[in-house]
Amino acid sequence: MSAAPGRIDLVISDVDGTLVTGDKRLTPATIAAVRRLGAAGIGFTVASSRPPVGLAALVEPLGLHLPMGAFNGASVVAPDLTVLDAQLIPEEAAREAARRIGAAGLDLWVFAQGAWWLRDPEAPYTDLERRTLQAEPRVRADLDALLGAASKLVGVGRDHARLAAEEPDLAAALGPAAHVHRSQPYYLDVTPPGRDKGGFVAWMAGHLGIPESRIATFGDAGNDRAMFSRSGLSVAMGNAEAPVKAAARAVTASNDADGFARAVAELILA
Repeated sequence: MSAAPGRIDLVISDVDGTLVTGDKRLTPATIAAVRRLGAAGIGFTVASSRPPVGLAALVEPLGLHLPMGAFNGASVVAPDLTVLDAQLIPEEAAREAARRIGAAGLDLWVFAQGAWWLRDPEAPYTDLERRTLQAEPRVRADLDALLGAASKLVGVGRDHARLAAEEPDLAAALGPAAHVHRSQPYYLDVTPPGRDKGGFVAWMAGHLGIPESRIATFGDAGNDRAMFSRSGLSVAMGNAEAPVKAAARAVTASNDADGFARAVAELILA
């Protein structure tokens, strides 16, 4: 780890792979670290690929009171999940993404109308997503009617190498019409254009009236690099892939070794 570049007024953290452990727990050290930030007058919030409902369980234990970024920042919600700002994927882009996800042999999930929709409730990773979101999916044989109101599409599969290979191809096919990133090795996310985690950093800077240089960001995946580029201090987790670590100003321990709490203590509150 390296030293922080001066005063920090706000910390924005990714959730999965960063703030929570591999089995989706907030550790006592993480909860204590967020409380110490608050005691020091430093704000804290999250930016995640999760839908708003997937952030609800974080609010009470972390004492969150600032807006949160869902769907990689495409939706900004209050701690009570009231939508403050939101954008959808353009329908044409959503339909093309869904077609390509299907052609690649991946399962398709659609997040629309405040719910998680899929065709097969027993498909790979559905149990993991249930635990993560603490919500049940809605099952529908035909997802086409939802593609005009989609906040996020996800291609899901057990072949992680295939998902990695599909990521640049899908991004090139959709161009500026959508953002395409893997939020986990097994999830290929498609989210609205012009709205990413970097945009959420800018939104929070404007909302709080602070410069982006006084914001610290934490993450582990490719979709976190956008917020790294907009913050004064960027911290990659020890479990992050090499390109993510290279994009960060500092690297901490893994999410299963309380890397978030360690970096808060050593880089921000020291």
